[in-house]
Amino acid sequence: MNHADTGPSMYPKPNDEEREAYIQAMSKAAEPTFWGYLGCQMESASEEEVVVTLDAEPHHMNMMGIVHGGVLSSLMDNAMGIAVMLERPGDQTVTSNLNVHFLTPAREGKLTVKASIVHRTRRSVTVESRISHENGELVAISTGSFRVK
Repeated sequence: MNHADTGPSMYPKPNDEEREAYIQAMSKAAEPTFWGYLGCQMESASEEEVVVTLDAEPHHMNMMGIVHGGVLSSLMDNAMGIAVMLERPGDQTVTSNLNVHFLTPAREGKLTVKASIVHRTRRSVTVESRISHENGELVAISTGSFRVK
């Protein structure tokens, strides 16, 4: 997901060691929350991109036998939220808008979402994400706006 210059962050960036410690602390704190209930797994996180996976199982399906749209939306919101938290460590942020396009029905298997920041201001961050199925199909795309409190 290459984009036009989004401008430098206005906030100091943690070094690699601080970033890794922050990610580990977030992952541990998220285990007993909806993140853990859903089954999300952090694969990688950098300044450029956050990668989260989910092994879609029968309990993630709707009555038509495909992954429920709420699961896909939550997966993208989680990945984009992590990108924002890494961009603005220590700030409180909340999703203010989530726009999702469902492209292909997803079945059981590994889903991978990649999220990256496309725009930032003092009070908001805009992120995009894409979910792919392990078979390579693009399942859904989204944009999210996050308010910084």
